[in-house]
Amino acid sequence: MLASNLSLSSFVKGEDSVTEYLQRMARYNQWANRRLFEKVAQLPAEAIQDDRGAFFGSILGTLNHIFVADILWLSRFGTCEACLPLQPISILPPPKTLRDILFPEINDFIAGRERLDELIVDFGNMLTPELLHETIRYRNMAGEEHEGLLGSLVQHLFNHQTHHRGQVTNMLFQAGIDPGALDLLVMIMEEGE
Repeated sequence: MLASNLSLSSFVKGEDSVTEYLQRMARYNQWANRRLFEKVAQLPAEAIQDDRGAFFGSILGTLNHIFVADILWLSRFGTCEACLPLQPISILPPPKTLRDILFPEINDFIAGRERLDELIVDFGNMLTPELLHETIRYRNMAGEEHEGLLGSLVQHLFNHQTHHRGQVTNMLFQAGIDPGALDLLVMIMEEGE
């Protein structure tokens, strides 16, 4: 049984449920980030910047990587004429590498992330089944040309965020902080669905 207001049959049958799912994932991203940052803020700056052997080194490095990847994907999505909320991002200079540290101070990072998460929620709210079938053409960081359906690429955006937030929770445990439950189900239960 699904723990939400979507029945299994509506999820299987309708594309509207895909847009609802992606809208939920945009809210989840914002919700999980807020909870995570409350825990990260309990650490001294040195502990946030300590190399913990993760792929992007530190908590700060991993959080910045998520931000960089989000900017890259949102700028690619912003090339779609119907994705008006994202067009301001599409005119920004792109990050040079996936390891760029856009925000060396955690408080600046959190403020920037909150603005970006609002934009992602706004973007999720404007998604339609028709828009999810738009083809997005882009170049990856190596300059290779790719294309994909917007709906599939947005799913990747949210999966990527969740993957790296999981790494951050592990690093928080290493630093002696219990990150608490960041499961999607917890948010769904809090929303009363």
